[in-house]
Amino acid sequence: MSENNKITLGKTLKDARIAKGYTLDDLQQATKIQKRYLIAIEDQQFDELPGDFYVRAFIKQYADMVDLDGAELLKQFDSALPSTQTQEYVDKVNENNPETRSQQRKVDDRSLQLRRLIPITGIVVVVLVVLIGIWVAAAKSGHSTAKQNVDSSSVSVSGSSSSSSSSSSSSKKKASSKKKTTTATFKQLSATTSGSTWEMKNAPSKRTVKLAATGSSWMSVTVGGSTTWQGTLSASTSHTLTIPSSATSVTFKFGNAPVTTVTVNGKKFNFGSTTATSTASSSSSSTTTGTTTTSSSASTNTTQVQEVTLEFK
Repeated sequence: MSENNKITLGKTLKDARIAKGYTLDDLQQATKIQKRYLIAIEDQQFDELPGDFYVRAFIKQYADMVDLDGAELLKQFDSALPSTQTQEYVDKVNENNPETRSQQRKVDDRSLQLRRLIPITGIVVVVLVVLIGIWVAAAKSGHSTAKQNVDSSSVSVSGSSSSSSSSSSSSKKKASSKKKTTTATFKQLSATTSGSTWEMKNAPSKRTVKLAATGSSWMSVTVGGSTTWQGTLSASTSHTLTIPSSATSVTFKFGNAPVTTVTVNGKKFNFGSTTATSTASSSSSSTTTGTTTTSSSASTNTTQVQEVTLEFK
């Protein structure tokens, strides 16, 4: 069918509607076909309709409403319309066929009967399984009782040996668990006048650091070359942060180190007192004048800005 014939079908319906004095709204109200579908029919846009079955049904209803022979119009423009052999069209026709509906009801009835039998079959199977399980358990219990009566003497003789073996096994397990439990420790690697470097052995993968102060103290925390936090703490405040498990070290800067406390996973990090002790110890081999100078230097160090690096091992 050519494009002109397609246009003629829509134009034929539209001209008949106008001749009858109907608007699209009038036609929609009378046929109950949505206005957008009526426009699609007049414009030959059949893909906008709900389906192939509705194309012919709507066109026939439209034609009959404007006093045209709907069946004749469908026959005349058959090639311009969607095929009547599509599955959707066949399904719609079968829905209105009494014989088809009767066959479908028979199939549904058989399915319903099967669904009713399934629960009954399942209950029977469960009962059989339970009975078999009880029988097997009873058989095992009888066998176990007979064996226990035969071996009662050997069990009493070897009782003390078994108890000793159990105690030994328990002791080994406790010793093994103690070996597996490792405690994190801090070790100073180096110290300068401006700070120190430390190592945390057996560091856990999750490292929670808590910063606190007994007085006003400015501090900052640097991880991987980036400052993750900085601020000033007082005696009534503290700050907690988590060091990423991928970090190999963390660097602290303290403006007032003597009043600052640091804990890692609840374990106190005594970076200040150990630094002072180390400095004092290294100066003990010097002359009296030298010792006085070193002690003065250590004392001065505690009031300066200190940079403390903690490496995780």
